[in-house]
Amino acid sequence: MSKTVAEVLVDQMVEAGIAKVYGIVGDSANPIVDALRRHEAEIEFVHVRNEEAGAFAAGADAQISGRPTAVLGSSGPGSVHLLNGLYDCQRNGARVFAIATHIPSTEIGTGYFQETNPEQIFSGCCNYIGTLTTPDQMPRLSELALQAAILGRGVGMVIVPGDIAAREVSHEMVKHPIITERPVIRPCDSSLDEAAEVIAGASNIAIYGGEGTRAARNEVLQLSAALKAPIAYAYRGKDVLEADNPNAVGMTGLLGWGGAAGALGSCDLLIMLGTDFPYHAFLPSGPKIIQVDDNPAHLGRRASVDVGLVGDVGETLRALLPRISARSDTKFLDAVTKHHHKAVEKLQTYVTHEGSGEGLRPEMVASTLSDLADDDAVFTVDTGMCNVWGARYLHMREGRRILASFSHGSMANAMPQAIGAKIGSPDRQVIAMCGDGGFTMLMGELLTASGLDVPVKLMVFNNSTLGMVRAEMMVMGYQPWGTDVKNPDFGALANAVGVHGERVTTADQIAPAIERAFAHPGPALIDFVTDPRALSMPPQTTLEQIKGFALTTSKLTFGGEFAEVWAQARSNIRDIGQVL
Repeated sequence: MSKTVAEVLVDQMVEAGIAKVYGIVGDSANPIVDALRRHEAEIEFVHVRNEEAGAFAAGADAQISGRPTAVLGSSGPGSVHLLNGLYDCQRNGARVFAIATHIPSTEIGTGYFQETNPEQIFSGCCNYIGTLTTPDQMPRLSELALQAAILGRGVGMVIVPGDIAAREVSHEMVKHPIITERPVIRPCDSSLDEAAEVIAGASNIAIYGGEGTRAARNEVLQLSAALKAPIAYAYRGKDVLEADNPNAVGMTGLLGWGGAAGALGSCDLLIMLGTDFPYHAFLPSGPKIIQVDDNPAHLGRRASVDVGLVGDVGETLRALLPRISARSDTKFLDAVTKHHHKAVEKLQTYVTHEGSGEGLRPEMVASTLSDLADDDAVFTVDTGMCNVWGARYLHMREGRRILASFSHGSMANAMPQAIGAKIGSPDRQVIAMCGDGGFTMLMGELLTASGLDVPVKLMVFNNSTLGMVRAEMMVMGYQPWGTDVKNPDFGALANAVGVHGERVTTADQIAPAIERAFAHPGPALIDFVTDPRALSMPPQTTLEQIKGFALTTSKLTFGGEFAEVWAQARSNIRDIGQVL
């Protein structure tokens, strides 16, 4: 008995291991939604309030559960809403199968109601896009899209006109089992020998790791121990390389902290492992660089690489370690870690200092969250100042994870990512660190958490300003303008929609409110009223930024409003003087 295109699609998703489809129903999607209804024992449809949030949630589900996920958008606006979330999935390497339904095939090109050009719209955020124009292209096109998502670690999309989805597939085209296992590769012996020779000639070696080390933590720690090399990490490598690692020295970049900037700035060899860190200005130009990545397009993209090794990080290090000699000299490692511990101690000042009295210190909130959370908690962190507090004050234990809009940098990611992470891994505690700007941008998903009773814990850092933009204006010498927002009592808002909600305004309320939220069996939201003047400085600061910040603070006419921030800036400037 022949099946419809929609039925074949659902069968393929089940075969590929997809257990969740996020989205909103719509007329062009009706055949697919009905096929999902008839397979609800095998695959669940998660009804969100905005398709963008559905894509964020699907990406988080895929990253935390380890399974590919799917997202569905109806024709025109319904699928266009997917765009921002799919960019985030693609750049986070989340394995997401996207179904964008389309207007009737006979109307394409006529300016029909809700007509868009999805192939062009989604071309920048997909590994593969296949457009169905006849049922007999199935199942080949959807197989290609699924494999592009799973093997290519990104988004694979099929565009399905609603009328095509309802038609029967009379002659299945090139049907075959969906390939889901990625190959593991390592460099050739001559390249490994070259890398070993460069390592042998170096004195002060530093390691910089990213997402590509996720399955290679033990090998990275072995390399560090053998070479007496400090380990710095990108944000995506924090939850891999920070926990129980005596040689960890923090992060560089705009979110940076600790001894990472000093390690990278004073080494004579930098070994980059599985990272495509985007800010080349924070990578050193002086030392030699060895880079390992399983994507050859990443080699030398951000820095001048002397030896590029194409391979899986774990497999490459297992082949490289027997080629290098262990070292005993710890002078460089000791100096870097000593500086790191001093920098961490200074950061803790902001955890215990209650600030100006104009709101809670966000550092105090983030640190308390870290202390009280489960050992295997998943944190989702909004783009903006929440990323700073997450990067610096969430302390990783083995098993903890951090999700963010790492490379795409979208606002509003934290709450929908938390929903997807919790649905994908229901036994883990999931905590969203939401900025007030990001939270309100997709605030309708609070109704998703409430309606589906998803027990996420939403921690809103409510400073009534777009804090990161405010800081960017100040370091450029601009007076902050257009960054203030007027917010409600988010705790009361949560209570109104059936979510446990509280508002916290004093330091002594922070820990008890978090404990009550964690103990509550359903979704919970805590509205922390934080100080808008709690800004941060990056570990490397240019003279132009220093001048801009000074110019801004001299122009402002709010008495001593920015005295504390400027004192923090001067302190940071002194600390990083050696690497300016």
